[in-house]
Order: sequence, then structure tokens, then C-alpha cells
Amino acid sequence: MTTGWHEAADAVRLEAVRKEYGDGVVALDGVSIAFPRGGFTAVMGPSGSGKSTFLHCAAGLDRPTSGRVVLDGQDLDGKNETYLTKLRRDRVGFVFQSFNLLPALTVEQNVVLPLQLAGKRPDKRLVARILTHVGLDGRRKHLPGQLSGGQQQRVAIARALVTAPAVLFADEPTGALDTRTASEVLGLLRDSVRSSGQTVIMVTHDPVAASYADDVVFLADGRIAGRLARPTAEAVAERMTHLGAWGQVAV
Repeated sequence: MTTGWHEAADAVRLEAVRKEYGDGVVALDGVSIAFPRGGFTAVMGPSGSGKSTFLHCAAGLDRPTSGRVVLDGQDLDGKNETYLTKLRRDRVGFVFQSFNLLPALTVEQNVVLPLQLAGKRPDKRLVARILTHVGLDGRRKHLPGQLSGGQQQRVAIARALVTAPAVLFADEPTGALDTRTASEVLGLLRDSVRSSGQTVIMVTHDPVAASYADDVVFLADGRIAGRLARPTAEAVAERMTHLGAWGQVAV
């Protein structure tokens, strides 16, 4: 468990986090882990291993039954929903499998929406720089319906980056994309880490997607089941086989 000056280097830290649901199901069972700033981490595990609950607790979307979550230096324990909502709005970015774009708004309007909801005036130069970064500079006036799935996910990533969040959480961000488009989106996330020091935590079931990360955290039965640095798709798939996720798949 990290303490002292190391805490400032952590974008997110979970300490003995346990999450139980009313029906007696234990989704997380004493998880302790820290994610350094400026890193790209993939979180993997078999179905039912606690991946989604892990992401929701780490991002302040769900409260643990016990334990502590520290997000961007803020201890979330005991904070009210108003505080958590503001923290998520200002310091957390989200990218999901479904793009969650507003169809009547242009690309640019979708991207600046988080700033407007926070009562902040968008910096046009920053917005232009982010749109260029995600490869959509020529599409800023297009509506989501005029874009491919990959382009829509790029809009979602730009929207997540526009508030300069401490952490970007991605939940199966390439689940709805073809292999080539998925590769482009994952490369974009990795480049955001490399070029601007963004912190990305990505839940995925795909070993190829996980191979774009700096390291992979494995969950099984609500517990940390290992960590793999500099992952390859082959090494991730091999580790997942031992966790039982792939042995159950018919071939």
C-alpha cells in the first residue's frame, strides 16, 4: 500500500476495497492497488470477476461497502453525491462501448458539452487542438449520424479529454468497432498517455486491446490475480487461460 509522498504520484488508489450487493454477492473482495499518473493500464478478468464494479468504484460512480478510494488525491470516503458529481465532472473522463453522443449536436458541440455543463467557457484553441489530436479537425461541423463508428468513438475520446481529466476511464471502448478501427482508437488512447501524460484505465475482455497498455491488471473472483508489464496479446491470452476465462470458450 502506498503512503507518504508516493500518494501524489498515484492518479487512483484503492485500499482494501470491498463491494457487496444486497443479495450477498461479493463483487470486490479486499482490492488494494495503485495506478500511477501518466500510465495506461488495462483491467481484465473472466466474466463476473468484478471488472465493471472495479471501474465504478475507482471512478466514484459507486461506493464501496468498505475500504478507501483516493482519486486525484481526493479521499472519496464519506463524500456526498454533489461533491462526487463535481469531482467526476472536473477530474474524470469516461469512454464507453456505446458512444453516448447527442445526435442533434455537431462534433464540436458534443466535445465542448462537459465544459458548458460545468459553466466554463470553452477555449477554442484547446478544442481545435484536441480535435486535431483525434483526427477530426475536418469534421467539427458534422453530426454523429454522418460519422463512422470509429469517428464517433474519437468524438467521445475528445469529449473525455477536453476537461483535462486526472484519469480517463474506458469501459470496453473498442467493443463495437471492427479490428482495424479498434486498433486506431487504441493507438489514440496510447498516444494520449505518451504525448500529454494522460492516465488511462481501460476495462477490456480483448487480449489484443490489452496489449496496447503499459501493463495489465487481472481480476478473478473480485480479487487481484496478478499484474503483467509490457504485455503482448499472446502473454495476456495465456494468463487469461489460467484464470479460466478462455478455457470455457468453445473452439
